[in-house]
Amino acid sequence: MSRDPRFDILFEPVAIGPVTARNRFYQAPHCNGMGRNYPSPMAAMRGTKAEGGWAVVFTELADIHHTSDSPRNVRLWDKEDFPILAPMVERVHEHGSLAGIQLAHLGFVSANLIGRETPLAPTARHSYNLHPASARAMDRSDIRAYRGWHRAAALNARAIGYDIVMIYAAHDMGLPMHFLSRRHNKRDDDYGGALANRARLLRELIEDTRDAVGDRCAVGVRLCVDDLGGPGGVTSDGDGAEAFALLAELPDYWDLSVGKWPDDSATSRFREEGFQEPYIAFARKLTTKPIVGVGRFTSPDTMVSQIRRGVLDMIGAARPSIADPFLPRKIEEGRPEDIRECIGCNICITNNHFNTPIRCTQNPTMGEEWRRGWHPERMPARTTQDRILIVGSGPAGLEAARALGLRGYEVMIAEAANEAGGRVSRESRLPGLGAWSRVRDYRLQQISGMSNVSLYLGSRMGAQDVRETGSSLVALATGSHWRRDGVGRQRIDPLPELAEARILTPDDIMDGVKAAGHVVVYDDDHYYMASVVAEKLVADGCRVTMVTPGATVARYTEYTLEIGHIHKRLYGLGIEIVPNHALDAVRGEQVVFSSVYTSAPLTLSCDAVVLVTGQAPDDRLLTALAGMDVEDTSMRVVAIGDCRAPSTIAAAVYSGHRFARELGLDLSDSPTFTRENVLPAHHPGA
Repeated sequence: MSRDPRFDILFEPVAIGPVTARNRFYQAPHCNGMGRNYPSPMAAMRGTKAEGGWAVVFTELADIHHTSDSPRNVRLWDKEDFPILAPMVERVHEHGSLAGIQLAHLGFVSANLIGRETPLAPTARHSYNLHPASARAMDRSDIRAYRGWHRAAALNARAIGYDIVMIYAAHDMGLPMHFLSRRHNKRDDDYGGALANRARLLRELIEDTRDAVGDRCAVGVRLCVDDLGGPGGVTSDGDGAEAFALLAELPDYWDLSVGKWPDDSATSRFREEGFQEPYIAFARKLTTKPIVGVGRFTSPDTMVSQIRRGVLDMIGAARPSIADPFLPRKIEEGRPEDIRECIGCNICITNNHFNTPIRCTQNPTMGEEWRRGWHPERMPARTTQDRILIVGSGPAGLEAARALGLRGYEVMIAEAANEAGGRVSRESRLPGLGAWSRVRDYRLQQISGMSNVSLYLGSRMGAQDVRETGSSLVALATGSHWRRDGVGRQRIDPLPELAEARILTPDDIMDGVKAAGHVVVYDDDHYYMASVVAEKLVADGCRVTMVTPGATVARYTEYTLEIGHIHKRLYGLGIEIVPNHALDAVRGEQVVFSSVYTSAPLTLSCDAVVLVTGQAPDDRLLTALAGMDVEDTSMRVVAIGDCRAPSTIAAAVYSGHRFARELGLDLSDSPTFTRENVLPAHHPGA
């Protein structure tokens, strides 16, 4: 197949200072939970992006000095860090792409918990987040030292082989951004006050870096042009635009961003594709240098529109490159329908908070390229003669069928409902989750072209029905259901009193059951579901009170960067939130709670209560098959996805993929992934 001529513009080379990108696809710096702790998986992941057609591939944040020691990122303090970073450069260069590094000093955002150095800031202030510490104001000698650290890091980056060195002034997380912002910079010297003074440090860093490495490396700036904090901050119609105008021609290119990290990487529930355009569109008129921007771009037409209208010169992407590392190549080869489109759920970000390898709802191979040897576009050939039945067409079942089909297996999918997709289809109809249907649609599109995979809707299977298919291997992907008895994280025993109570679950809401009047939503799940259900109930005309045993509802969404957006919406809808209360009983129209700290009772009157607590696997068929008197024991049965253990959609997709990919392998009892032990250079085992 050949690519659509409409997309030719995306594959034009772009000159960036002394280097040239072979096309307009730019993998923006993004966290991955691996960094210096898992350097080989990190390098393999970045190399896979280059193989997939991304002309520029960046690291995540790279700390440049021990006074900024964020443990989740890579670092470039000195030559001891070369062995961690060099493999990434090599893997990217193998495929003809440019390797970029984002040099950062996080200032007061880095609590420096490892080295116990006092954080630095333009003006003395508290340290980041809730850490009980303060940052000290930088004096002139500190600023000179910082410039020296940055220059040394740029020279080290060139020595390693990086092609692009980028200065970090975005997300309210870098010293240059802190100096630029009136919120953080209260100085009265020539680094404070007037905008030209506040932009002075960034100007000096650009000039220093170009002087150090500009003969061979492109020098870019990642700049937040609007921090979305309103007056007093950096805005695209104020300081952001004016600072950009002052510096417009100094670097080789600009990577423009908007807001703090939760804004720049907002989920699809709260921001649409390309939402940053209104904030960055001014820049084209002020510079002749290439401009990169992000916006969770997945549509080639949207990308082309941004280029042709002069908004961007290169398409920056982090999450879309995670969901599909081969996105550029698929467009180039004329098969955009094969793109695994990012659903904007931010599950990719969660593991970064835990210093563990990245994962993705759409791409189960993400983070597994090195340690499991999984490639996003290649599957091993079949190694057994199994004829496989998959019961259930939710995320686990569809992914298993897709992967098995690629391996060459004959696969039947039996789905009890009259539509495929399982929980994905149901949840994607809830407010803000429409993009999640891409999990279903991508897999249905892929298996539709496989003659060896058949899907049968409206086919509820009993144990005998399964036996009669003659399948040698049965994968039960029958999913799970929300519990109606209150069992969740807070309580492990069913509620003692449920008499005459109108108890609903998220399943009821998704099935179209209507509630009216005052509805209490109990959140003991702590992820997105309770807040989405509450939002739907308000849209249906209900008055909603949310109660949770946690300090706040949707606590886990702090890791998906959504918690602020969720609470803003809930309060905007007039939803009352009652934290720190556990559910004790439901008696008719009375719901009884108690304080998790004092046990003081709280009784609420309501017309219905929605319990968003725990989930239980739909494993009745598994139990029935296990209990059959079977003469022929050649049929093997396994449970995958939520039928095995309810979890996230990402976990279900991974479960289905792993089942399919590892079929026929002898994995015995050992770990199924390669471990990496990073040893110091002087260690005898190194």
